[in-house]
Amino acid sequence: MARVQLKRISKKFGNLEVVKDLDLVVDDGEFVTLVGPSGCGKSTTLRMVAGLEEITSGELYIGDILANRIPPRERGVSMVFQSYALFPHMTVSENIAFGLKIKKRSRGEILKKIEWAVNLLNLEGLETRFPKDLSGGQRQRVALARALVVEPDVLLLDEPLSNLDAKLRLKMRAELKRIHKRLGATVIYVTHDQVEAMSLSERLAVMYEGKLVQVGSPLEVYNSPRNMFVAGFIGSPSMNFFDSKIIKKDGSLFVAFEGFELAIPRSCESKYSGYLDREIVFGIRPEHIYDKRFSKTESSSGNTIDAVIDVVEPLGDRDIVEAKGEGVNFTLLLEPEAKAAPDQPTSAVFDMEKSHVFDKN
Repeated sequence: MARVQLKRISKKFGNLEVVKDLDLVVDDGEFVTLVGPSGCGKSTTLRMVAGLEEITSGELYIGDILANRIPPRERGVSMVFQSYALFPHMTVSENIAFGLKIKKRSRGEILKKIEWAVNLLNLEGLETRFPKDLSGGQRQRVALARALVVEPDVLLLDEPLSNLDAKLRLKMRAELKRIHKRLGATVIYVTHDQVEAMSLSERLAVMYEGKLVQVGSPLEVYNSPRNMFVAGFIGSPSMNFFDSKIIKKDGSLFVAFEGFELAIPRSCESKYSGYLDREIVFGIRPEHIYDKRFSKTESSSGNTIDAVIDVVEPLGDRDIVEAKGEGVNFTLLLEPEAKAAPDQPTSAVFDMEKSHVFDKN
């Protein structure tokens, strides 16, 4: 396996710069996911690592070797595409063996590798089938097998699960984690699905408009988002945002917005004190707002907003609820025991210990 380092990597198509001065290190054996909305440059970045797109400026190192001018087949990387890209006229075994034949490996080695990959990815009994005879999940496993048998230094995965149904995506996520654990491969994964990114990765690299905006473990990015984009993109349902102002009354700090004032606990004052008398954006995740009857945090008049339920989305283990207060709307999560229903009043308790503050400018 190999360490991958991108130094101030940029990519232009004409005058359009789609990746801008990207710096990222993926350590040997690490699983890193490039995550962001469509068009943010994540797939283009992956294709530059693979050698399928020319780097406009910057340096790419695979191991200790500058790889900018190295042809794709000599980079020691394998790539799995969103569309699987299997050869329709080849059987499962022939598809798996294709890269090995290109590398002119012996017949004995090829047969051993096919057997190893078939066992690893639970493809037993499918060796003589053609892609048209396979399910989506089976095709995905064949594409992975073809990539793994050539023993790449780096495995590149470009939204490989996006064409699968929800149940199969969950199963394949577990498969990918299991494969990475067994092989210890260096993996760079691309997805726009933040739930997928959070569940699979050791580190997330969040991209927006061609720029890398935050890198960290899933929990670091979730708990300490660097800006409003990251805060809104990571987490489902999305974080609530309120245009607010930090004020001080009787020696205590408050978040003031739309006729409401929420008391800032002493333990959080250092986070807010630098924004005193300034306009800010106050953020809190739906899972950190509770119904007063089922509150996981101490409720008081200082952190409670009375509102009316507008929309309820039952998910079984919880309900996603959209609520309306006087001039303020927000999303919270309620337990099914709350029996939330439209037009029902609720006292929403804000866990201020879990709140976030963003500079409005």
